[in-house]
Amino acid sequence: MASREARKPRILIAGGGVAGLVLALAAKRRGFEVRVFEKDLSAVRGEGQYRGPIILHGNALAVLAAIDPDVARQVLAAACVTGDRLNGLADGITGDWFIKIDLLTPARKKGLPLTRSICRMTLQDILLKAIGSDTVYNRSKVVDFREHQNKVTVILGDGREYEGDVLVGADGIWSKVRAKLFGWQDAQYSNYTCYSGSVDYVPSYISTVGYRVFVGFNQYFVACDIGCGKMQWYGFHKEPPGSADPPTGKRKRLLELYEGWCSEVVALISRTSESMILRRDLYDRDMIYTWGRGRITLVGDAAHAMQPALGQSGCMAIEDCYQLVLELEKAYVKCDCHDKHADEIALAIASFHRYERKRILRVGIVHAVTRMAARMSSTYRPYLDFGPGCLSVVSHKSENTKSSYLWSTIRCRTYYHAYCYDLDAEWPWLNRRRTSMKDFIGVIICPI
Repeated sequence: MASREARKPRILIAGGGVAGLVLALAAKRRGFEVRVFEKDLSAVRGEGQYRGPIILHGNALAVLAAIDPDVARQVLAAACVTGDRLNGLADGITGDWFIKIDLLTPARKKGLPLTRSICRMTLQDILLKAIGSDTVYNRSKVVDFREHQNKVTVILGDGREYEGDVLVGADGIWSKVRAKLFGWQDAQYSNYTCYSGSVDYVPSYISTVGYRVFVGFNQYFVACDIGCGKMQWYGFHKEPPGSADPPTGKRKRLLELYEGWCSEVVALISRTSESMILRRDLYDRDMIYTWGRGRITLVGDAAHAMQPALGQSGCMAIEDCYQLVLELEKAYVKCDCHDKHADEIALAIASFHRYERKRILRVGIVHAVTRMAARMSSTYRPYLDFGPGCLSVVSHKSENTKSSYLWSTIRCRTYYHAYCYDLDAEWPWLNRRRTSMKDFIGVIICPI
């Protein structure tokens, strides 16, 4: 029987954040019909509270270029390059470097764009314009769905219903789609609250430093250049969830928390107005190894919410979206089945299975390393050489020890391979009958 070209499915996307918009862009560029449902587009249009930047490493920027070169050029032009400068970890008290991470060399070796930071609203605005606002339904939160034999129906908060062929949950850590698929599961509190702020100020070292993580005990601080004479910072402090700030305000409390820390940290907090300081408790989710069922699957934080320790959460979401569209594209190129409806659902299920198979190991590694990095950044005690705390082995008195060298190597090689991911990379070690410990460690630290 002669093969016929299958009708590409209509893709319904729950969530219009970065993941949902990237997925919509990738799908539209491949000829799929797309509808995106977002509860509030005010953040995209700049009407809501200030939202901080997103870090885009070479892996995510390369994916954007593969999806739409013009969009990638706009993003590169609007973003601030940080990957051409020193980045890494420093002692929160003294400000001295622990580890300087070279992102420039691995990016050049792989032919990838340099790491950049970009305002989240700017990125979403670029994506929205490329997709077309008629594709995104504002004030349209997906609260439920029904799966049928030959379609899926999403139900919005106001009772409206829309039909499509497949549904992708890109609705974040508190995903309604995920909850309907697998039942409600509590997110994991990280034990940390995060203060964030943007300030019209650049320190004297800005020409040589892109971002720096200042580590300490039960707290750490991140400072990042976001261009246009601005710095973005994040202060992480260990405390119970739902804690309240004192009446004196967030800035005063932060200055008390970081009293005695290096001048760079204190200056960034001091120069930030109270109105520009936001606070949120940090959550992530344990990895799950099935992301979908039938005609429904998940991408980004809906599937694998991460802490922000490596700046890879958004990058993983962008990778997810492209890989999913590639698998759908492969499945729907040709088919020769008699039963059109049975054929379509079989293709969708097969596509989603391949998508999961190609993503879960990669994402699981980055998820685990992210949790490890967050813990290491907040367990350093500078007055101990080898006392409690994951970072005690890199104190200044032991910086030439084998332990310090091992940690530096692990951290840098993890960065290299997390940021220089090849979507087409295979995993030949999985096909071996026996995997040595050396092979296993190589996969965890160097997943390519």
